[in-house]
Amino acid sequence: MLSAVERKIEQFVNDLEDKEVTGLYAGLPRGKRLRAKLILKIAGPGLSVVKTAAIVEMIHAASLLHDDVIDDAYTRRNKPSLNALYGNKTAIMLGDVLYSKGFFELNNISPEVAKIISNAVVQLSLGELKDVSLSKAFNLDKEVYLGMIYQKTASLIEASAGAAAVLAGKPKQAYMTYGRNLGLAFQMIDDLLDITSDSATLGKPALHDFVEGKTTLPYIYLYEALDKAGQDRLRALHAKILAEEEQAWIMQQMEKHQILLKCFAQAKELIDEAVELMNENGEEALSDIAQEMIERNF
Repeated sequence: MLSAVERKIEQFVNDLEDKEVTGLYAGLPRGKRLRAKLILKIAGPGLSVVKTAAIVEMIHAASLLHDDVIDDAYTRRNKPSLNALYGNKTAIMLGDVLYSKGFFELNNISPEVAKIISNAVVQLSLGELKDVSLSKAFNLDKEVYLGMIYQKTASLIEASAGAAAVLAGKPKQAYMTYGRNLGLAFQMIDDLLDITSDSATLGKPALHDFVEGKTTLPYIYLYEALDKAGQDRLRALHAKILAEEEQAWIMQQMEKHQILLKCFAQAKELIDEAVELMNENGEEALSDIAQEMIERNF
């Protein structure tokens, strides 16, 4: 059914009758379509379901286009990003086109589905703004970090599960809780991969988040584990280009204090809670998608 989602996205884009937009979209990486898979798994193969999955993936693609501009990212999945190839203005406007077309098509689904997804996009935008603001200083508040990743990443996955439940006539809140846990775990794993993956796999330099000023969960936990001298050194390295020895020191301290294991365990706990909740609702098949959220290389 993912092929049906791809065809529907292409139809939505072609409906715009703009060759430049069609060409630019064709060059975007497709990714794993985890949000579409989630919607299809919960709600089945109906036309409204396929349309909803297509809209969510368009919105997700738009958010990534904007994210790459905000982060000055010139690669995505180890290929040149659209802003690297065509400039920031083109990337922003293509993102706006995909957002706008997605909202337009939402009107043809149902008022409740439209409300769930559009609210998630508001949260996503607020989370993106908060992410930028938090990058200006070394953040030590775990709850602030969790609130930001809920808005920036988990809200759209939560909405995908909730919208699918509405379309299938299933209890919305249980599925939204499931989606929220998946989204939080997904971003936690992303933050871990920024530390553990080599540059070739990641498509960007290792420890890129820290260099960009982002204090993700591993760094918050590492700071808590270090002595005063170590804390001062970690603060001093924040948001600067790291020498090899400085990168090595951070990695050594991460390993010494088992920070990465602690973070993975927290993400795994969220996944386990999500799977248990779905099992209680007779949705054992959703465990595979939950595992895919955390068992990935990029």
